[in-house]
Amino acid sequence: MKKITIASIVAATLLSSTLNAEDLIKKATDAGLKPIPAKQEELLKITDPKGELTPQKIELGKKLYFDPRLSKSNLISCNTCHNLALGGVDIVPAAIGHKWTANPHHLNSPTVYNAVFNKAQFWDGRSPHLADQAQGPIQAGPEMAAPKELVVERITSIPAYVEEFKTAYGQDVNISFEKIADTIALFEHTLVTPSRFDDFLNGKADALNDDEKAGLKLFIDKGCVSCHNDIALGGSMQPFQVVKKYQFANVGDFKGDAKGMVRTPTLRNIAQTAPYFHNGQMWTLEEAVKEMGSVQLGLEINDKEATSIATFLKALTGEKPQIIYPMLPDSTKETPKPDAQ
Repeated sequence: MKKITIASIVAATLLSSTLNAEDLIKKATDAGLKPIPAKQEELLKITDPKGELTPQKIELGKKLYFDPRLSKSNLISCNTCHNLALGGVDIVPAAIGHKWTANPHHLNSPTVYNAVFNKAQFWDGRSPHLADQAQGPIQAGPEMAAPKELVVERITSIPAYVEEFKTAYGQDVNISFEKIADTIALFEHTLVTPSRFDDFLNGKADALNDDEKAGLKLFIDKGCVSCHNDIALGGSMQPFQVVKKYQFANVGDFKGDAKGMVRTPTLRNIAQTAPYFHNGQMWTLEEAVKEMGSVQLGLEINDKEATSIATFLKALTGEKPQIIYPMLPDSTKETPKPDAQ
């Protein structure tokens, strides 16, 4: 008779756990979930398909991202609503902009982290990519309220910025509003946050603990992956209020795009980006999970199930790239003065 030892039991348990993890990884990938590529060259095929990223452009884009002089008042930068120290959001229900104006549609600021993976930008998906998206908030009256001409005049009045553009793009660069927005977007392309979930999908069986694996399985089995899939676990246009009406639908007047479709938010770093939904009306993952189960799937998700799924969602909190706050170049006497009116 074969002698059973503690070591053999432990080995069998580990083998079983590994097999279960392998089954779950396959289940997840079959359901359309994809990891952030572990290899830099594979990641760059997604984040830099045209080979545009250089250290000079990224550093310049970072400065512009943090520079409040891109706003009419000299008070608001991209980082104001998409704060990189706060999960890429502003942690208020509705974005607040020029003259302390709340978003007129009561729209919540989406995270800028991993936005490069989105198939569309803005809640209504009206921008196809980050370079186009970056132009909108700078000009929007309730946000940064700066006309294109003012932005160009501010930047070109600062010799250090002019030299940085020449260094990044060549001596003949045309510093247009579009070029400024493009450069901000290139910096945003680097804001990728791989997590333990990616390690798991990339084959590291113990990257998630048993509770997180159980939550992932439930996330798949309940059908959450029908909208929250691919690398971003979201980022595509999907119908909203499929089965029932969202209980806070009357907060703000947002209805989605012309077809009633809404850009599904990424679930990456979701534990850091409350409040949730387009109008920022829910503050805990558990209540958000239960609401989406009802509204989108027609399911009653109980407290235990919501806690399990939320446990998995917290494993999507990723490692942020190191961001050193830039020292911005000095204004000159030619730099247009701020206007807070």
